[in-house]
Amino acid sequence: MNLAPLILKETPDYFVIDKPAGLLSIPDREGKDISLKVLLKEKYGEIFTVHRLDRETSGLIIFARNAEAHKHFSASFMASSSGEERAVKKIYQGLVIGSLPEPSGKIEAPIKEHPALNGSMIVHRLGKPALTDYEVLEDFGIFSMVKFRIHTGRTHQIRVHMKEIGHPIVCDKLYGDGKPLLVSALKYRYKLSKKEEEEKPIINRLALHSWQLGFADQQGEWIEMEAPLPKDIRAALQQLRKRKRS
Repeated sequence: MNLAPLILKETPDYFVIDKPAGLLSIPDREGKDISLKVLLKEKYGEIFTVHRLDRETSGLIIFARNAEAHKHFSASFMASSSGEERAVKKIYQGLVIGSLPEPSGKIEAPIKEHPALNGSMIVHRLGKPALTDYEVLEDFGIFSMVKFRIHTGRTHQIRVHMKEIGHPIVCDKLYGDGKPLLVSALKYRYKLSKKEEEEKPIINRLALHSWQLGFADQQGEWIEMEAPLPKDIRAALQQLRKRKRS
């Protein structure tokens, strides 16, 4: 994989990467599939994990290049996970199922690991505090494009919170129906091309993107980065806008 187009910022202390969907942030337990961390390590040497994105989530992620930077960023992300407002700014965009009752709001619901299902989380009164702000960017009725700001850093936070209010992220296999998004579900009088035996989904992965990331570097300078929406989400929005106009 060519890393160059993915690297949005490179300094002696850290990388800011626009991670594609489907690529692991760090090696999993089995270690069979390639990860972004391993790719960076093979090319640049020692790499330190600061935070991670779910495999199917695209967008901005930071890796540290030395122990000092790792300590600095880890402290910032830890403070952010505990709800410290100015530590790290994390904003996502995602396509969710349905039309939300309010154009904006807060979801404040504690999250803990599911007692029986490994790797999944639930809202539970004994969980860790979790706060997500949301704003509906575009309402298409059957789906909505939503901006999220997470003030804490719980595992699967946005996904769990959206399930909790009844509007899971599109194509979420853990917290939603997991169904891919097809043009035929959006386009009136859709006809399959003669060259195709079956329809290919527009979105066949978790429709969530780490869009903006703000943080202070080791010199105290505030850095804000933005990763444009990937092709699959842009294509889905194009079809949804056409549907809304017709």
